[in-house]
Amino acid sequence: MKTPRCNVKTLLSHAFGTLTFSELIKTADGGQISLDWSDNNDSSCYVDASTRPTILLLPGLTGTSKESYILHMIHLSEELGYRCVVFNNRGVAGENLLTPRTYCCANTEDLETVIHHVHSLYPLAPFLAAGVSGGGMLLLNYLGKTGSKTPLMAAATFSVGWNTFACSESLEKPLNWLLFNYYLTTCLQSSVKRHRHMFVKQIDMDQVMKAKSIREFDKRFTSVMFGYRTIDDYYTDASPNRRLKSVGIPVLCLNAVDDVFSPSHAIPIETAKQNPNVALVLTSYGGHIGFLEGIWPRQCTYMDRVFKQFVQAMIEHGHELSTM
Repeated sequence: MKTPRCNVKTLLSHAFGTLTFSELIKTADGGQISLDWSDNNDSSCYVDASTRPTILLLPGLTGTSKESYILHMIHLSEELGYRCVVFNNRGVAGENLLTPRTYCCANTEDLETVIHHVHSLYPLAPFLAAGVSGGGMLLLNYLGKTGSKTPLMAAATFSVGWNTFACSESLEKPLNWLLFNYYLTTCLQSSVKRHRHMFVKQIDMDQVMKAKSIREFDKRFTSVMFGYRTIDDYYTDASPNRRLKSVGIPVLCLNAVDDVFSPSHAIPIETAKQNPNVALVLTSYGGHIGFLEGIWPRQCTYMDRVFKQFVQAMIEHGHELSTM
């Protein structure tokens, strides 16, 4: 089965992973989502494209398929003979917004659309997903809503912010605000500035552009965009910790205790213990999407190794593990 190549644009190869083509798919509300594919047609392990394992990758808050951690996952998947598809949130990968709507960690409709689309193209292929940071939050919220009723056989998340309130509080500490919060806020503002004309009827964009923190941006833009009464209502709905107990497929979650985006006191250790589908792996160090190893860190990180070992184990031994 060949992937339909509608609205294709050529992408350049990267040293860590090769993206074959991009695809724009339509959404129920008239919008569009950009997917970047790495077909891996040269795979010697899985010559039949219809059964070649497929890994869906979800970048972080303002990330795309060009992020180094995503390209590393693509490269590792290529080594195993798998196919990858990267889910770019609306409006962040250079495509136009067709409707006045972007994305958030709490709303899983676009992810559901992508999962259904990819599965419909390759229904016989083992299908897994991996989400990083905000992408992992979205993935966990989706899994918590769907339980075992998902085409995905397994999933992995890395550096997830489990409790949005705790994340926000940590990032608003003076040093963290200076190093991370303000920069990410400007990235969020840049991501919507290009589409500003789409939002002026429903959102005060002048106030959005004056936001000095992620919380202020979410209060003035994200929560309004998705119809939440207050920012607290949005942050409650966006927090994956409250849905972890409902996850119905094998999920590995890797977090570092020193991650300022996800304070250790907010990591749901007890909830994870109560769900046999969840493996929560905590490291003392690693920061946010870091996990560097050795005195002279090389390109491959602990996160990369965990990703590769997990997806390989699930694809080659997943059915054995599910019967244990």
